[in-house]
Amino acid sequence: MTQIAFQIKIKLMRIIIFGANEVGFLIANEFYADNDITVIDDEKNKIDSFNKLDVGFISGNASNLEILKQADIKNTDVFIACNNSDELNIVACLTVKRLSKAKTLCFVRKEEYKSSLGIAKNAEYNTDFYIDNVIWPEDLLTQEIFRIITVAKALDVENFADGRARLLEYKIPKYSPLVNSQVKHCEFPKDTLIVGITRDGELFIPNGETTLLEGDKVIFMGLSHSLNILAGKFFHEKEFVKYVTIIGGGSVGLKLAKILETLRLKLKIIEKDENRCNLLSEELNNALIINGDGTDLELLNEEDIASSDVVISVTNNDEKNLLCSLLLKQLGAQRVISRVTKDTNITLFEKVGIDIAISSKTASLNEIKNSIRDTNIGILATVEQGQGEVLKIELPEVFETKKLMDLKLPAKAILGVVQRRNRIIIPNGSTEIMSGDNVIIFTTSLNAQIIKKFFEK
Repeated sequence: MTQIAFQIKIKLMRIIIFGANEVGFLIANEFYADNDITVIDDEKNKIDSFNKLDVGFISGNASNLEILKQADIKNTDVFIACNNSDELNIVACLTVKRLSKAKTLCFVRKEEYKSSLGIAKNAEYNTDFYIDNVIWPEDLLTQEIFRIITVAKALDVENFADGRARLLEYKIPKYSPLVNSQVKHCEFPKDTLIVGITRDGELFIPNGETTLLEGDKVIFMGLSHSLNILAGKFFHEKEFVKYVTIIGGGSVGLKLAKILETLRLKLKIIEKDENRCNLLSEELNNALIINGDGTDLELLNEEDIASSDVVISVTNNDEKNLLCSLLLKQLGAQRVISRVTKDTNITLFEKVGIDIAISSKTASLNEIKNSIRDTNIGILATVEQGQGEVLKIELPEVFETKKLMDLKLPAKAILGVVQRRNRIIIPNGSTEIMSGDNVIIFTTSLNAQIIKKFFEK
């Protein structure tokens, strides 16, 4: 069968997006090519980026019945509320549930809304008045930062199969024995695979003949224990992170600190607002709270912040995060993670030397992709600003058992993990895969749709 046969578009969906902001644009940009998209918002809120997309636009408020009727809500498959107002998003989604069978996805910025809205669908409350998926971007951002912090030197960390398998991304340093080595000659531990390489900003799928270069960002998949051995052999001597500094004690900083306290790390938080410092002191048990400005060079020196194993700047201001991060790199900090509120700034942060720049919007987009798909395929993660995708695919009953070497995929991809009931397998060419297996596949975003089509049978 030719590659063209796998490029048939998925069933057209009608999607309404309430919010013509940056988040709304990212969602529309992701789905408009294959779906019917309508955006609802006041004209004054519409950002210019929407002008280049082939989407419908209705000026108004999606919590208004007449506006929803105008958007043909009864024939809509998915309703996504990402307006800047939590309350309007909630009212709009609940109203949509009364008017249609559309799947509702609601963005909120307050933790209490995430908690309270999450209970309605889950059993003890018998009601059809609920929201299908409540998305709190700051929570997704915190989880991603936490995963990365816990593995020394890692640029990205994703956990699969209840943590028994992982994806780890590392940058190859100048002194590494991997520099100028072909993949087939690298003595990687058993049960690890190299699945992707980013070079000069471009992600590609390597093979045994690929030569690794200084500065390459290399993505591995494998059993967690085996990846720990690989990391200790090639990327860092110290297995655990012990000293962490957080700049910014807002909701992300506080939530992250609470999780890190459970690991018994030595933790410092720098927060400029004195009242917020008092709150942090009440909420946290073992963290050292410093009332000060993360851009104050004298303070950073006095507190020896650069000696931390990792420093995370998570204020809600990109310019401040960038300045804090650059100062710390100048002072010799080995690993700096910076929060980015505008996705367009991620590349800039990395180009000027920030180790890891993270936006909550990418994680939110993954959540939406999984929520609106009703197939045996899900997206576990994206990497390198969406250039790569990690797919989880449940092989259907009709799938014919075959060796991996005989699986003729129509595009470049690497099958990295096989989950067979309670068993986790890192496959090789002789490994057989069969119906009922859950397979985890790494591919580029350009090839993801082709790979999905191959298994959607």
